[in-house]
Parts: sequence; C-alpha cells; structure tokens
Amino acid sequence: MPETARLVDYYYMQVAQKVGEGARILRALKDAGVNMVAFPGFPEGRKAQLDFIPADAATFKTVAKANRWKVVDPKRGFLIQGDDRVGVVADIAGKLADAKINIIAIDAICADGRYGCLCRVAPRDVKKAARALGAE
Repeated sequence: MPETARLVDYYYMQVAQKVGEGARILRALKDAGVNMVAFPGFPEGRKAQLDFIPADAATFKTVAKANRWKVVDPKRGFLIQGDDRVGVVADIAGKLADAKINIIAIDAICADGRYGCLCRVAPRDVKKAARALGAE
C-alpha cells in the first residue's frame, strides 16, 4: 500500500491524572459511537493531556459539549501511514528538516507491517509541511 499523508484536526484537554479518568472519557466516546483515528495521552505537570483525533469531528464536539469537557479548539497535525520499513520516521523527520520545519511532537507506531505517524508542527508551518509531506 502506498504511503499517505493527510492533514487532520486534533483536539486536546487536560484532565486529572488519576486512575480511570481516561477510561471514563473513552467510554463516553465509545458509547456515543465516536471512532478515534488516534488518541495520545501523556502527563502534563500534575495533570494529564489527552489528544483526540476523531474520525468525525462534529460528533466528537457534540459529545464533548454534552459532557462539559474543556476541549481546546482544534489544532492541525498530519497523519502519515504506510508500509513499515527501516527508517520511515527518520525519512519523515528529514523531509520536514529539509524544509526548515521544526517538529513540535511526533508519535509513531507499527503493527502487522504497517506504520502510522502523528506529527505536529507550528501553525505557521502547516502549509509548508503539507507540501513537504505531500499531504492530501
């Protein structure tokens, strides 16, 4: 399968860093039928930051509003997917470095011979990064 890169919207919120908090939020999304394209979470000081990349942003926002979650308006990132190979993330980082674009955050994983990479750049660099990555 060919490599694809696409621009995605992601939302985030800070939550208490306690047992079950992420599960509670993910359950609410599941119960509402929200499919997540990606869901990184990590500690942020005494709290945790949860990033959401939903397949359907409108449904995600409806669920967030109904649950009174304090979700930050969408930011832009790139979802890059393809067949796994040695150095694939180095190649992605290299394309952005060659275009003089700093990566703010990157998450990558592979499974069953495929990889997925979520990459964030500064808002001022989104258009330039889209060209560098060949984003749809």
